[in-house]
Amino acid sequence: MKDRKILIGLRADDFRHHWDLQATQSLKRLVGLDLGIRSLLGSLANDFFYLNNIASSILVGPKQLPEIHQLLLEACQVLDLEVPQLYIQQNPVPNAYTLAMRGSRPFIVIHTSLIDLLTPEELQAVIAHELGHLKCEHGVYLTAANLLVIASGLFSNIGAVLAESIKGQMMEWLRCAEFSCDRAALLAVQDPNIVSSVLMKLSGGSPKLAPLLNLDAFIEQARSYETFSQSELGQVLRQTQTNQLTHPVPVLRAKEIDLWASSVEYDHLLKRRGSVYNSKTDMGEWRNW
Repeated sequence: MKDRKILIGLRADDFRHHWDLQATQSLKRLVGLDLGIRSLLGSLANDFFYLNNIASSILVGPKQLPEIHQLLLEACQVLDLEVPQLYIQQNPVPNAYTLAMRGSRPFIVIHTSLIDLLTPEELQAVIAHELGHLKCEHGVYLTAANLLVIASGLFSNIGAVLAESIKGQMMEWLRCAEFSCDRAALLAVQDPNIVSSVLMKLSGGSPKLAPLLNLDAFIEQARSYETFSQSELGQVLRQTQTNQLTHPVPVLRAKEIDLWASSVEYDHLLKRRGSVYNSKTDMGEWRNW
């Protein structure tokens, strides 16, 4: 693995996407209900997820899947972030997610089917993407939103109206947050092709097809999508397509990371915050998969 730069003193606002910033500022107006909802359900939710992970997932550590644990440690050091718990869960749907409850240790969950698709470097990009949620404190708002929806279901028709009223704004925020986390993934692996390869495999990959996919063709596909979506019809179709999604479409994410990787902002960030380290000497002997 090549040497990379530790981003000393990295702050979320150093890489946060402007769409994420705007959506988060808008979302904060809804989080006034956060304290009441958390006091009602926060502890219960935390205990539920902790018990579920311990009972039905594998906790990664120095003695359990140490290669994956090493990927986590490296990503945390590069992003200047405390190490959360990481669980591997048997699931046929490729996915990863993060939860951060106030007053408790945050954790990341990665499904086995996603690991089957990816190389070690790509898996590290996924881990770093989830760490981006923690760095940007997305987990706090995501958890609050989920609890709001759960609580609204307890209050009959009024609750249903409340849930529907926040749904559109929440979905928009979720999509915008993903762009910041893709940037965190790039900062960790410091190779845009690795991040784009993950997105390509999530679009149409399988363990059998993954080695056959062409990344250059996928990036070109992403640029074509952006060109078409600039037309009047394309904008309407794009809005309709994404309104109910929790994530932006993968080709748009690939286009955004391609643009940011070649930006002056990204280059200056690596130079301003970066300090070169060697993964073998500074993190312990690297183990190949």
